[in-house]
Amino acid sequence: MRTSLVVLALAGLLAVGGSALAQEKTKPARSTASLECSKQADEKGLHGKARKSFRAKCLKDMKQKKAA
Repeated sequence: MRTSLVVLALAGLLAVGGSALAQEKTKPARSTASLECSKQADEKGLHGKARKSFRAKCLKDMKQKKAA
């Protein structure tokens, strides 16, 4: 009887913990600037470091345009 209770308690903890971990993995919504910069990088066929560098500069430029 005790073993059954322990097993049920552990199963309950795993179920709650598993759902909490699944919720943490959701990605935040991307900004329109981020999507636009990704679209431009796709059009240029950029990958890897070149893409990352391009997107960083693009996002920085977009922030500056928005602030002005």
